[in-house]
Amino acid sequence: MSASNDLENKLLDHVLRYDAAPFVPQGDLYLALFTADDSAGGTLENLEQGIITNEVSGNGYSRQAISFGAASSGTSQGPTGSAVTFTASGGSFGTVTHIAICDSATPSEDSAGIVHVYFAGALSTAKTVDDGDSLQFAVSSISITMA
Repeated sequence: MSASNDLENKLLDHVLRYDAAPFVPQGDLYLALFTADDSAGGTLENLEQGIITNEVSGNGYSRQAISFGAASSGTSQGPTGSAVTFTASGGSFGTVTHIAICDSATPSEDSAGIVHVYFAGALSTAKTVDDGDSLQFAVSSISITMA
């Protein structure tokens, strides 16, 4: 997964300009699902800019809380504690191709129109989630690496 431009800027300012711009993240993190990508990689590119496009909606979908373990060698893994599961009910989610780690349970924008997406990436294998199907992320199945 790659960091969003917003998070990269906040971390750089936090480390290099702490007195002027300390970064205080939200307390909770949420996993979000996305269903499409265009030929130019629009979904991931948009997420890196904090623009939400192609997020799953309806049919029982909601972002799920997620937590990560302590970083080691520049990598943190999640979820911790238990798996995170999304289940479609009343219709299909479509084909899930991307995920993002966000600081809000619902898409929300700040005064600059930016949604706080911290990390985003493509699934290694897209998953079609039909009515009644579940998409589950096992403990430690999501790795975030800072390089």
